[in-house]
Amino acid sequence: MKKQIAILGSTGSIGTQALEVIEEHRDLYEVYCLTANNRVEQLAAQARKFKPAAVVIANEAHYEELKELLSDEPDIKVYAGKQALDDIVEADPIDMVLTAMVGFAGLSPTVHAIKAKKKICLANKETLVVAGELICQLANEYHVPILPVDSEHSAIFQSLVGEGDNAIEKILLTCSGGPFRTMSEEQIARVKAADALRHPTWDMGAKITIDSASLMNKGFEVIEAKWLFGVPAERIQVLVHPQSIVHSAVQFCDGSVKAQLGVPDMRLPIQYAFSFPNRLSLSGERLDLFKHPLEFFEPDLKKFRCLALAFEAIKRGGNMPCIVNAANEIVNEAFRNDRCSFSQMAQIIEQTMERATFDANPSLDTYFKTDAESRTIAASLL
Repeated sequence: MKKQIAILGSTGSIGTQALEVIEEHRDLYEVYCLTANNRVEQLAAQARKFKPAAVVIANEAHYEELKELLSDEPDIKVYAGKQALDDIVEADPIDMVLTAMVGFAGLSPTVHAIKAKKKICLANKETLVVAGELICQLANEYHVPILPVDSEHSAIFQSLVGEGDNAIEKILLTCSGGPFRTMSEEQIARVKAADALRHPTWDMGAKITIDSASLMNKGFEVIEAKWLFGVPAERIQVLVHPQSIVHSAVQFCDGSVKAQLGVPDMRLPIQYAFSFPNRLSLSGERLDLFKHPLEFFEPDLKKFRCLALAFEAIKRGGNMPCIVNAANEIVNEAFRNDRCSFSQMAQIIEQTMERATFDANPSLDTYFKTDAESRTIAASLL
């Protein structure tokens, strides 16, 4: 039987590459559902090609347009709205849900998918950033596996396979350092969104590319790694690795370090999450170590203040990571629209951390309230 997959965020970078993986292994996988937020024409084109049972457009304003675009596909059910996202992941035929949505919006459907006992292929890092403790509790309660799709967390996961209960001494979390790695603080203060969107090694969506330039993305990944692998943040070391060949590594209690290496290709961690514990063939470039020097540097927390703020959020715990995430989503969009400078993003996030209501023991409802409050504060600070 083919595995039935729901892709949340099918028109984004991860979603489109997941469809490439499914196309390469049509004998093993089938698309049950595709969802998008606004890219209605692309969603309709994907639906015509992969013939899912259902499609969901989160922005209800596009519902009629999507229905019209798929009027010649009577077997594809068309839904709209955030509630439809929560409902569709609970459909009985679905075996696994790839959460490739960007931002806080991925939290609710992920919770619903876990409660419906679907295998989670997690590409939406904000889910664990915002509500890591809650998500881990639910996954344990409902006996649901969460397999990481981020290249770094997949690398850590792959390095841990076969290690049983062997003690982890340290996680080595790599990042490219982004396009501003070698710039001075004065130069960074003058950069624009177009400069930040030119990532040196990865092809990602605009939001994540900006987060990578500020290293906030890496801060979020530290939080994610803490929850996925049960390692405290003080034992997670960020390494700037400009070549993006070593995707991350694990150091064990005997000093041995295991790493996963490969060319920058997100299809590999996507496919591994789908196929685990098996490895499937994958077309594409192979790593040639003769062509790639491997360099590692410490991140500059003064120049890249967002990474320092993420570590501060981990230290304070509770709903503080949720506050940071909400403020970051606001300033990230503002920077892309020339409404704040690169340096001001960290300043506004820090001020939001100071002003938002802190809760040391948040519930799911608290996270939604915190997100709304923090967005309002960050927007007012702009």
